[in-house]
Amino acid sequence: MEATMRYDVEMRRVELPAGPVEYDETGSGPPVVLLHGLVMDHTVWDEVLPLLPAGHRYLRPVLPLGAHRLPMKPDADLTLDGQVALVADFLDALDLTDVTLVHSDWGGALFLTARGRDERVSRLVVLPSEAFDNFPPGLPGRMAALAARLPGGAYLAARQLRVGWVRRLPLLLGQMAARPLPDELVRGWTEPLVRDRAIRRDFVRYARTRFDRTALVRDTEALAAFTGDALVLWSPDQKVMPPEHGRRLADLLPRARYAEVPGARVLSMLDAPAEVARHLGEFLVRPGLTPRSGSSASDGAP
Repeated sequence: MEATMRYDVEMRRVELPAGPVEYDETGSGPPVVLLHGLVMDHTVWDEVLPLLPAGHRYLRPVLPLGAHRLPMKPDADLTLDGQVALVADFLDALDLTDVTLVHSDWGGALFLTARGRDERVSRLVVLPSEAFDNFPPGLPGRMAALAARLPGGAYLAARQLRVGWVRRLPLLLGQMAARPLPDELVRGWTEPLVRDRAIRRDFVRYARTRFDRTALVRDTEALAAFTGDALVLWSPDQKVMPPEHGRRLADLLPRARYAEVPGARVLSMLDAPAEVARHLGEFLVRPGLTPRSGSSASDGAP
């Protein structure tokens, strides 16, 4: 591993079979890996991270989902299956164990259990994410898939996201956050797509994934075999990730607690960072759950 200077802070770098992945980390203790969504990076967690409890090692990888700065290898598999393997490879490369894996927006890493590669993961936190047959998710997901199939579409979409009133349209990011996203934040996410053809290549490889809905549901339902504790922290006031999917995931996981962040949309860590940090922090320091029989445990849900 080597350190590089990115995002105005020191970023670490690890070489994976698919290529280089940057990440940052802070603290020490059991690892907590915070994931992000399509055309986003680790900065989605900037407001939450300082509010989380000490005694944990927080890692934020920058996945090759369009906002990454370092291109992947030209022959890398960056389809959904390839990205799931990449998350597992990241945990392997850093030799992380007893991991709390935090999902947001992109739901591919939920399939680690279905792929038999969740042995390093002991606990799950699931914010509004793709699940079951909701790939790509809602209007924003379908627009991303369309952009990936049009000549020059990824570049044009990235440019449009930089215009405040345009990105607030429902077709783009208007359904993703209740609060307007700062220009500086979105510019950081889109800069790699605008400036680097290789990054656009990586994005297109993922966004052109052909999804088998039957397989997606099957792979999500494999979470019934996950034996660790889980927190499903859903936002009921949004449509991109169906509200019923949150309850359905909590009912599926054998040791799940369900909670809600009212008023937030998909990116609840940006809409309500203090509330997300409170739920996540309590989960990290709370003793293990008792396996449920019947419905999942409830925490702050109506």
